[in-house]
Amino acid sequence: MALEMTGSYDLAVPREEVWRALNDVAVLKRCIPGCEELEKVSDTELKAKVVAKVGPVKATFRGTVTLSDLTPPESYRISGEGEGGVAGFAKGGAVVRLAEIEGGTTLTYEAEAQIGGKLAQLGQRLVAGTAKKLADGFFKDFAAAVGGAPAGASAADAAAEDGGEAAKAG
Repeated sequence: MALEMTGSYDLAVPREEVWRALNDVAVLKRCIPGCEELEKVSDTELKAKVVAKVGPVKATFRGTVTLSDLTPPESYRISGEGEGGVAGFAKGGAVVRLAEIEGGTTLTYEAEAQIGGKLAQLGQRLVAGTAKKLADGFFKDFAAAVGGAPAGASAADAAAEDGGEAAKAG
């Protein structure tokens, strides 16, 4: 099953601070929902252990995260793969962009993911809804971690109000 998600968040923090936080393992570990371990292997590779619950399926995923196409402090691509035992697998990536705006930074992302195994059998709506909830949780916690509560309504907020159209499964 393939998923696509996009989102945009306005943060009341300078772009350079947002960039530093996006590359700080301690900040990321606190913000990734269900993250139990996050270890820096190199400047562009991380190892992770994340517990995720999608409907009735709860699984521990172990995997790697790679950063590429780095253009500090503007953008990068983050890619990852994880195995969750009998629950299945997940792999995907996102392009994250930071743009300076008056009073802070706009963070936008375009993500795609593929899942297989029991997770893929749960149905598109449940999986897409859970993925959207996890993404929103990450960015809410990230905004708090960088000290910049969201500066205004975002595309993700608008999508949540219109039934979650920002998270599409296909």
